[in-house]
Amino acid sequence: MLSRRRFLVSSGAAALFLPACGSGTDRSALLPADPAVAAREATRTKAGARVISRSLTAGPVDLDLAGTVVKTWGFDGDPVDATAGDILEVTLRNDLPEDTTIHWHGIALRNDMDGVHDLTQPAVAPGNSFTYRFAVPDPGTHFFHPHTGLQLDRALYAPLVIADPDERGDYDVEHVLVIDDWLAGTPEDAFAGLTSGGDMEGMDGMEGMEGMDGMSSGMAMSDLLGGHAGDVTYQTHLINQRPPEDRPTFEVPADGLARLRLINAGSDTAYRVAIGGHRLTVTHADGFPIEPVEVDAVLLGMGERYDVVVTAKPGAYPIVAMAEGKDQKAVAVLRSGSGEAPPIDAMPAELDGKLLTYSDLEPTDDVRLSAVEPDTAFTLDLTGSEAAYEWGIDGKTMDELAPFEIEEGQRVRLVMRNRSTMWHPMHLHGHTFALGDTGARKDTAIVKPDQEIAVTFEANNPGQWMLHCHNTYHLEAGMAGVISYVR
Repeated sequence: MLSRRRFLVSSGAAALFLPACGSGTDRSALLPADPAVAAREATRTKAGARVISRSLTAGPVDLDLAGTVVKTWGFDGDPVDATAGDILEVTLRNDLPEDTTIHWHGIALRNDMDGVHDLTQPAVAPGNSFTYRFAVPDPGTHFFHPHTGLQLDRALYAPLVIADPDERGDYDVEHVLVIDDWLAGTPEDAFAGLTSGGDMEGMDGMEGMEGMDGMSSGMAMSDLLGGHAGDVTYQTHLINQRPPEDRPTFEVPADGLARLRLINAGSDTAYRVAIGGHRLTVTHADGFPIEPVEVDAVLLGMGERYDVVVTAKPGAYPIVAMAEGKDQKAVAVLRSGSGEAPPIDAMPAELDGKLLTYSDLEPTDDVRLSAVEPDTAFTLDLTGSEAAYEWGIDGKTMDELAPFEIEEGQRVRLVMRNRSTMWHPMHLHGHTFALGDTGARKDTAIVKPDQEIAVTFEANNPGQWMLHCHNTYHLEAGMAGVISYVR
């Protein structure tokens, strides 16, 4: 478990924590309770905005995996969705046996609602409740999940779709596909195995695991990802919490236009997604519009989302999300009219066709950042070792790394250089960045081994924000830092 060595800082009613290493400057951090956070939220809140109230309980749940009922943790309650401009008010009750939070992945929300325990809020203790309330300024495909320990690698996630009141698309139907890697045993046992070099002696809770499930097999390799594809071996892979043996079917009217919102909610797996007999027109990346581009397949790292449009041909066709490098897949069916369902083991040729790349992504003019030289820049080395299972930034864990200090109103450039032998999907909280200087707007980007990626963002959302690898196990081992607004 990533330790929480922090020094206490306080701002008004809040008492929260920052990484132990300071920058040595005299500037003060803008904490979640700082008036600047509320002032920025006021600019996002429209007069007379609709309030969408929802209730969620995080607790033990039974999940039916093709007739086998497994006990896990999940969210129970109202579906959470809204329209851009709404105020979302979600009351979380914690019925888990440990602390939890909710992080609203991809939303540029107020800092004190971001759901990072000990950084933006105290964790929600068992038996307690917390109400998240924030304006949702931008439409898009997002999801929510805990930001506490390894809880994401259970069933504690759900989609969050923010509708566009000025939607330009003319779709006959819309479907959300949440793709996930399903672990036999517990993530805590898997992490213990990884950090002990694979020694399984004395590990409890492994009943029902086959072979080395939950442990790195050392054989998950992918040229597409630049080498080793993942640390953890999974029992199966799911679409909308259903395994291949009980695959979901997504209905589309004959010759109808379907919008599919693809979300990778997994913890250790990239997915290459294609539909047999169809090309995909990609229209949005991480919630933000791009100039439509036609491809055969898309690759999603953990935390990434793509919206694609498909004109459905008559019949039934396989939707396949290949677990990249792991020789497993999640599957579903796209159906338009009658026809026999494709076999479960169908492998669309499109999986090996034209694959979407970041260079294909061109933002629409209304979301493109202006071409302005950055006011400040940081170079971050992504470091770590699979053998020792130590991951960090600049050779340090989050507990050891000094915050990256910025000021409100600045244009900020981050250059992320992968000095490790494994790929990392890097996610920035509270903002979207442009790939390069003025490229597609995203909040999560894959950085492959020996690769360097530069991203740029506007410092327009004061507070304390995490930047981290969205591999749940790399994050738990320490691959994270804090983007700290200061005055």
